[in-house]
Amino acid sequence: LAVKDPTAVERANLLNMAKLSIKGLIESALSFGRTLDSDYPPLQQFFVVMEHCLKHGLKVRKSFLSYNKTIWGPLELVEKLYPEAEEIAASVRDLPGLKTPLGRARAWLRLALMQKKMADYLRCLIIQRDLLSEFYEYHALMMEEEGAVIVGLLVGLNVIDANLCVKGEDLDSQVGVIDFSVYLKSDDDIGGKERNVQIAAILDQKNYVEELNRQLNSTVSSLHARVDSLEKSNTKLIEELAIAKNNIIKLQEENHQLRSENTLILMKTQHHLEATKVDVEAELQTYKHSRQGLDEMYNEARRQLREEAQLRQDMENELVVQVSMKHEIELAMKLLEKDIHEKQDTLIGLRQQLDEVKAINMEMYQKLQVSEDAMKEKNEIISRLEDKTNQINATMKQLEQRLQQAEKAQMEAEAEDEKLKQEYVNKSESLQNEFSQKEKQLLQLETDLKIEKEWRQTLEDDLQKEKETVSHLRTETQEIVNLKKEFLKLQEKNKQLKSICEDQEAALQELASKLSESKLKIEDIKEANKALQGQVWLKDKEATHCKLCEKEFSLSKRKHHCRNCGEIFCNACSDNELPLPSSPKPVRVCDSCHAILIQRCSSNVP
Repeated sequence: LAVKDPTAVERANLLNMAKLSIKGLIESALSFGRTLDSDYPPLQQFFVVMEHCLKHGLKVRKSFLSYNKTIWGPLELVEKLYPEAEEIAASVRDLPGLKTPLGRARAWLRLALMQKKMADYLRCLIIQRDLLSEFYEYHALMMEEEGAVIVGLLVGLNVIDANLCVKGEDLDSQVGVIDFSVYLKSDDDIGGKERNVQIAAILDQKNYVEELNRQLNSTVSSLHARVDSLEKSNTKLIEELAIAKNNIIKLQEENHQLRSENTLILMKTQHHLEATKVDVEAELQTYKHSRQGLDEMYNEARRQLREEAQLRQDMENELVVQVSMKHEIELAMKLLEKDIHEKQDTLIGLRQQLDEVKAINMEMYQKLQVSEDAMKEKNEIISRLEDKTNQINATMKQLEQRLQQAEKAQMEAEAEDEKLKQEYVNKSESLQNEFSQKEKQLLQLETDLKIEKEWRQTLEDDLQKEKETVSHLRTETQEIVNLKKEFLKLQEKNKQLKSICEDQEAALQELASKLSESKLKIEDIKEANKALQGQVWLKDKEATHCKLCEKEFSLSKRKHHCRNCGEIFCNACSDNELPLPSSPKPVRVCDSCHAILIQRCSSNVP
């Protein structure tokens, strides 16, 4: 035969005792029909069984004088694992009559039962088995599956309402002995099932209402958290929109400045062209009288001037094209705004479901991060554009300086030509040398012109890139405006949800007040019925003395009978009078129930 483990047998016996005690406590509480006191025997037996379950497998700790073995150590851990248990632990420590850790543990169990959270606290302990191993052996009930079963059974105790006075009890010196006679069945306990069914239905309704209140409180707290997160995100978006607006204003100012600079450059180039044309005509008239070689030089200079004029006209045409492109961009912005309004009308119908709020918030958060990165890139692009504009201004200044140098060279050539006319015969060789030098200068000018063309092409490419960046920035600003509108709509939805929650809370309060009033009225009616039961009108022969003054009735002391309570008084005792509109004289009233008294003749007088 296989030998059973004695610890397993102990665990099974304790589990069965816990089942019997919890079942008996719930059944007796349902039949009792009201809140339980600390003197209730099944409740005392339940606490004794719980002490035995918690003491099973406890490790013995050495103290200064002797060995110590208490359950207060593991129960103190609940305060760290479950923050709501801090109030119970603090109140147990502050109780003046408790001196031993066992008494504190008993007080803790009673307070946990009154809070209806004993199952939750012990469940936190069972989950943390690493911490429990410091207090319990490996074969203890709290370390095995039986502990989880007992925690599941404790959930059923939430049906019971307990009102226990812990302050005056002597919990340190109580003896924990299990009374097995309580759990033996008898024939008298079989009756009264209908009453138990009715009480169980009432308690089920009460528990249903409590669960509804808990669920509503949890939903209200979650809604408050959502509202706080949405308000924080709204403030962040508003700040980013203000920064984006300031950047757009700065870009517009820079565009205006660039336009004004372009117009000034056009005016200067026109004046230079007119001056150069006048100078060239004068030079042509003087060079006609010179030799054929000088004519060729003049023709080459004219060609260069024409090429420069054509280049300047091309630049003017490009500026005109840029202006037209800007107008087209403005028109496109207006059209996009119209499209945005139409899209907003379509989005209103799609955003009626509250379940999509979480996904929308996540998308908004990601878009905010992308917009922050884009704003950083935009700032870098703007700094680059400023550098490029400075480079363009520098190149324009260099071009102007080169034109001035060319004009000076032409003036020097004219002076040298005049000298050549006078000294042509004697200095033919010097003229040839000067001619070779001029050819070298022309070659240098041609190379400079080629370099300027390349610079202009690079500048055109940069301008196109800047246009693309400006269009990209505008699209991003439109997206930011759309995001702002979406956040405003979300704020309105949050306000509506808040109003709905407040209305529901007000309705619940009204229902609770009406229920309490109806319960009080029912109790008053029951007490009145109990008071009226068993009361009968006294006969005239039996009523010989007044109930208040205890004197005999006579001609001077007549009988006055109360219709409601059946009591009989004399004239002197029933002096309470009330005026009635139907009778000219005031009516006498009963002292106890304030009902109208009836005058009856005494037994001595016919």
